[in-house]
Amino acid sequence: MKPEIDATHDPKLQSFVESAQAAATDFPIQNLPLGVFRRHGGDAPRIGSAIGDQVLDLAAARERGLLQGLPSQLLAALDAPVLNALMACPGTERRALRHRLSHLLRREGAQVTARPHADAVLVPRAEVEMLLPAAVGDYTDFYASVFHATNVGKMLRPDQPLFPNYKHLPIGYHGRASSLVVSGTDVKRPSGQTEPKAPGAPPGFGASGSLDYELEVGAFVAEGNTLGQPIALREAGGHLFGLVLVNDWSARDLQKWEYQPLGPFLAKSFATSVSPWVVMMEALAPYRVPAFSRPEGDPEPLPYLADADEREHGGVDLKLEVSLLTPALRKSGQPAALLSRSNLRVLYWTLGQMLTHHASNGCHLRPGDLLASGTVSGPGRTERGCLLELTWRGTEPLSLPSGETRRFLEDGDEVIFRGHCAREGFARIGFGECRGVVVGVG
Repeated sequence: MKPEIDATHDPKLQSFVESAQAAATDFPIQNLPLGVFRRHGGDAPRIGSAIGDQVLDLAAARERGLLQGLPSQLLAALDAPVLNALMACPGTERRALRHRLSHLLRREGAQVTARPHADAVLVPRAEVEMLLPAAVGDYTDFYASVFHATNVGKMLRPDQPLFPNYKHLPIGYHGRASSLVVSGTDVKRPSGQTEPKAPGAPPGFGASGSLDYELEVGAFVAEGNTLGQPIALREAGGHLFGLVLVNDWSARDLQKWEYQPLGPFLAKSFATSVSPWVVMMEALAPYRVPAFSRPEGDPEPLPYLADADEREHGGVDLKLEVSLLTPALRKSGQPAALLSRSNLRVLYWTLGQMLTHHASNGCHLRPGDLLASGTVSGPGRTERGCLLELTWRGTEPLSLPSGETRRFLEDGDEVIFRGHCAREGFARIGFGECRGVVVGVG
């Protein structure tokens, strides 16, 4: 499905919310991400849209008559405490909401404006608590970066880094939806079994000593499919609602012992952090790029994973970065240390291919299901999306500005993901942050 660029992407648009014009803001009027928030003090969850340093309360906007004329199904969805019902609305209705929000927040030329109601419908982001944006029924984690897969494979199988199936289908595993947490939630260091220290000895059990992060991007499913009904690749774009940043925390020592023969289990099911603002696919239209160019000699995708539009527009030029704030850096007032930068456009498999393959056997995908990309690593050393790669399994420790070194994460470390899209002739839009502090097992 070819992305559509329209008036909501106009770089000349400005909002009456002055902070939306700040050069460094992630949330200009061209973005309008959706999320679920609660005012400090514990009132009920509400759906909102980020604009500069404010949140547009959509329930309050509806009460003021600012959403009048939108489809009844859409309006009912805006009263829910999560985005699932909105994700289930047809794409035409979701686009209608985006256009209405754009008009409500414009500085001038709007058909209907929220400016006279600003005190009632806008809430400072500093005064809200962000919640998980959806009730996630199922969470699938893919392995779509060939650079990440190759690096990990070299550590484990130097003679055959990639298994023969890797370049024929998007590899994934079923994650634990109940362990998803919103950005800012502390992450407790997990305990589990580790491999025996000597042949014939029993395995160990205790707190993980090799805790890691994984820089990923998640896609929320919009309209689902019925059980037994595949989704054609040419239609996959219409089944994607929007993107978030995802940290798939991983206990590498637990993973090393347990992953054979069935793959990830307790080493990953203890926590997965998700950024709170969902950047809608419509907002990303200007930043769509061709799918990853496969090296000469690589197999062509099978017909159900091949489509001309997907080859031309299946990638997303989403710039990603990882920073680490240690207790020592925090105490000395120094900023978080930048560890790596990468870009979602380097994925070997597109988001559309992941969704289509997932449903190819008739698997029932539902609105609010989360599909994560797997670690997003590029070809260079500074583009590696986890410590396993950056320190090469702990053998090449990182040096930090505080004088500390890191092989893996220590208690008190805070991992911070950021992402943004930028293109000449269009506004810069961002994803906010995905943060988490590692705390001890107690």
